[in-house]
Amino acid sequence: MKDAMQEGSRREFLTGAGRVAVAAGAAAAILTSEVHAHDEATAHRREIIPGSPSPAYSRATKLGNLVFVAGCVGVTRTEGKSVMADGFEAQARQTLLNLKASVEAAGSSLDKVLKCTCFLKEFADFKTFNEVYMSIFPEPRPARSTVVVKDFVVPGALVEVDCVCAI
Repeated sequence: MKDAMQEGSRREFLTGAGRVAVAAGAAAAILTSEVHAHDEATAHRREIIPGSPSPAYSRATKLGNLVFVAGCVGVTRTEGKSVMADGFEAQARQTLLNLKASVEAAGSSLDKVLKCTCFLKEFADFKTFNEVYMSIFPEPRPARSTVVVKDFVVPGALVEVDCVCAI
C-alpha cells in the first residue's frame, strides 16, 4: 500500500514537473523572441562617435542607451603635435580629462559612467591614480577594474582608461 501511494505521488510530481517544464519552455521562447526583436531594433542604432586619434578604432561607439569609450591616454595636441603629459600624476589627470571629453562627445557625462577599466604601468602609482581619479569622478563613483600592465601601445604612456556609460 505504501509503495502504491509513493508511486501515485511520483506520478503526480512528474506530471506537475512536466507542466512546469512546458510552461518554462514557452516563457523562454517568448522572452527569446522579444530579445531578438529588441536586438534587431537596436542593432541599427549603432553610432560611431567621431574624433578618434587613429583610423584603427573608434573614439566611442553608441548602441541604444550605452556608450563604449575607447581607451584614453594622457596625450594633448600642442601646435599640431601630440604631446604626452610629463610624469604620472599629470598623465593620469590628462587621461581622465580625455576620457571625459570622449564621454561628453557621445552625449553623456561622468556621473553616468557605469564601469571603468584602468591600466597602470607601475603598481607604485596606484595611490596617486586613486587620488586623481577621485578628484575627477563625482560620487557615487562607477564600478572599476585596475590592472598593472607591462607596457602600452602609445610610447611613453603610463596609464590608460576606458569606460562604458549610459546616456
